[in-house]
Amino acid sequence: MVEQVKDIQHNSAKTHKTEFDSEQNGLDHEKQSKDIDDNNLSWAKLIEQEKQKAYYQKLSDWVSSQRQSGKTIFPPADKVMAALKRTPYSKIKVVILGQDPYHGPNQANGLSFSVNKGIKLPPSLQNIFKELNQSIGIPMPSHGDLSTWADQGVLLLNTVLTVEQSKPQSHQKQGWEILTDEIIQYLNHAPQSIIFLLWGSPARKKVRLIDTHKHHVLEAPHPSPLSAHRGFFGCGHFKKVNELLQQANQQTIDWALPE
Repeated sequence: MVEQVKDIQHNSAKTHKTEFDSEQNGLDHEKQSKDIDDNNLSWAKLIEQEKQKAYYQKLSDWVSSQRQSGKTIFPPADKVMAALKRTPYSKIKVVILGQDPYHGPNQANGLSFSVNKGIKLPPSLQNIFKELNQSIGIPMPSHGDLSTWADQGVLLLNTVLTVEQSKPQSHQKQGWEILTDEIIQYLNHAPQSIIFLLWGSPARKKVRLIDTHKHHVLEAPHPSPLSAHRGFFGCGHFKKVNELLQQANQQTIDWALPE
């Protein structure tokens, strides 16, 4: 989703160029075979399919127009698909599904709930770390970079992948929900059983898309200060994830963040 105005040409004779094209190329590493499962499924394959659809082209054009109009959109264009790029399809054990990206400057980095090192912890992330501490005793980390979770097979995804600065939920109902529906349904085809953590109302609505005979679903309110006390605190999701992985003879997740 690299933002290059010269690449956004509408309705060429043979193809529709979108602002997502460069992000599609960023997923091509999966085609090197290691990141493709036995059924030849990959994020690159899914995005290639979706980019042919009208909703995807309309979404791409709309996000691009928002950026070109001078509005500040998060995360940066080259980070919008970071969750898919960081965690290959074939490696996924866990999905943490949130709402939309952080809407403050320098916060959103394309991985749900994560911020880069050196960025003040947003309240939702502070609450996640409080639950980790209360549930399994992990001390509060000094930073909020969750990329090590992603590297262990935790897909850090939001239901909506962009947002305008200082306007939470401003990019809802523009097409992102359709794409993330497709992502969730695509995960149903994974050969491995996946554990879905659905945090908050928009995420919990996706439960209808998940094959619960094959996969595990854990639901809770969003970790935002507005809702964390309504059931996120005490949900025990981090402990439950590792118990389920152990039962499946899979490597557990090390939730502690390295300094």
